Amino acid sequence: MTCFPFLFRKNVSPVAKHDPDINEELSGIQNTRVYTYKELKIASDNFSPANKIGEGGFGSVYKGLLKNGKVAAIKVLSAESRQGVREFMTEINVISEIEHENLVKLYGCCVEGNQRILVYNYLENNSLSQTLLGSGHSNIYFDWKTRSRICIGIARGLAFLHEEVRPYIVHRDIKASNILLDKTLTPKISDFGLAKLIPSHMTHASTRVAGTIGYLAPEYAIRGQVTRKADIYSFGVLLVEIVSGRCHTNTRLPMGEQYILETAWEVFQRRELAGLVDISLNGDFDAEEACKFLKIGLLCTQDTPKLRPPMSSVVKMLTGEMDVDDSKVTKPGLISDLMDLKVREERGDADRKISSSYSTSSPSDSQGTTMSLVASSAASTTFTIKYDQSL
Repeated sequence: MTCFPFLFRKNVSPVAKHDPDINEELSGIQNTRVYTYKELKIASDNFSPANKIGEGGFGSVYKGLLKNGKVAAIKVLSAESRQGVREFMTEINVISEIEHENLVKLYGCCVEGNQRILVYNYLENNSLSQTLLGSGHSNIYFDWKTRSRICIGIARGLAFLHEEVRPYIVHRDIKASNILLDKTLTPKISDFGLAKLIPSHMTHASTRVAGTIGYLAPEYAIRGQVTRKADIYSFGVLLVEIVSGRCHTNTRLPMGEQYILETAWEVFQRRELAGLVDISLNGDFDAEEACKFLKIGLLCTQDTPKLRPPMSSVVKMLTGEMDVDDSKVTKPGLISDLMDLKVREERGDADRKISSSYSTSSPSDSQGTTMSLVASSAASTTFTIKYDQSL
């Protein structure tokens, strides 16, 4: 079991002292090196476009060669990044204190002026979203054995976060673009900016809802309560994606086929799960095992959170140490239900605005990258969800 020794302190490089908002927190982290901006500028050849290996709402990632000879992925957060100081410090706090074969390794960070940079081990084969689920530009062939190994590796990494560290960690953004692959295609869970540390005596934490449409557990979206079950739901969606070779949503398909989880449930009911396996495998796969993986994906995404198995049990089912009981598979929480909720609530809001002088501003989209929902429960909750722009 791994515990976080937050009481230990380390000396922080003087360059970090330019940012008083995070200097105090950095001083409590013992396993993170603080790089200078100059060091990383040299390592990345002045952040050369030729060395850029990734880009997103957070900023850009560059390949770089550190002074010690290690190749690194240098994640430069943009000034407009959705990942603010809190998320930056969360990522450092979480990942600097733990180590596992299926988690990325943080080498250090840079805090200089308004620069916020994270330095990770470089992973040669990018992410699952750009290779397996991308638009066909990858030259990597994912045979069934490789997919099976990737699924099991991700499950083991998540089980480690959920059950082997204290306080346990809820990642909150498990998705294909956050699963990186090394030169042997070993999966590494990345991007801990939204992670929550939850003490063992707590059943959940209430928080601003953040995550990615298609991977977001409905009960978390509606009530804003963070539990491990939300991660398990996201993993279930990812598992179905890996087996099928399809991303969670494809709006180019007919309406009834756009959401992969809905399709998985329908073919499960018809006992035709094998038909959902990626056609690029050309039939060269273990049909029994592939169908088992899809059933596990459905178990993980069940609409009732308490029915979803813990990740340690998921690992055992994936590896064959535990049987998968078909009779225990119930209907998954579906994205279409969540979208219907959005429509109903927006209509309700519109009606209330007409009849009441106490109306609030309506939810709004932000350039198509976020979506605001208003969900009614015991208390009304407003939250924002990301779309995964990498897919």
